[in-house]
Amino acid sequence: MISKWLRKWAYVIIWMAIIFFFSCQNGEASSNNNKFIEQILLYFRIDLNSIFNGNGSYLIRKVAHFTEYFILYYFVFNALNKDVSFRKNLIISLIFTFLYACSDEFHQSFTPGRYPSFKDVMIDTGGGTFCMVIKYVRHTISLNKKKIYINS
Repeated sequence: MISKWLRKWAYVIIWMAIIFFFSCQNGEASSNNNKFIEQILLYFRIDLNSIFNGNGSYLIRKVAHFTEYFILYYFVFNALNKDVSFRKNLIISLIFTFLYACSDEFHQSFTPGRYPSFKDVMIDTGGGTFCMVIKYVRHTISLNKKKIYINS
């Protein structure tokens, strides 16, 4: 039986591989992914290009970056959960997410039709930061509920 610890880190590695796979795609393949998402949204009568003055594809790409790294942060945080304190975990997971975002952008510099962008690193880190804020708020609410329960 696979240990919980190993399974949690397997999620991290698999998710990193998925991000790496998307980074390996050349500019044309990446653009086709965006068009696929646009078609799905159009099926539900959501036309991002008309809403955002022809920038629907750009928005899809940036939301994808944000979401990929939100999920990466979540997996890293859960993998570290029992190994370090809550506050250290918040920071270590964010640093991990930032460093992987940097390495991903560096990797894209070797992919035809793709270019590294510090703005993308910040969007990626923003996804991790948003997950961190959610974890922190949930933790704080949980602690406050325990205090209320103990004091009543």
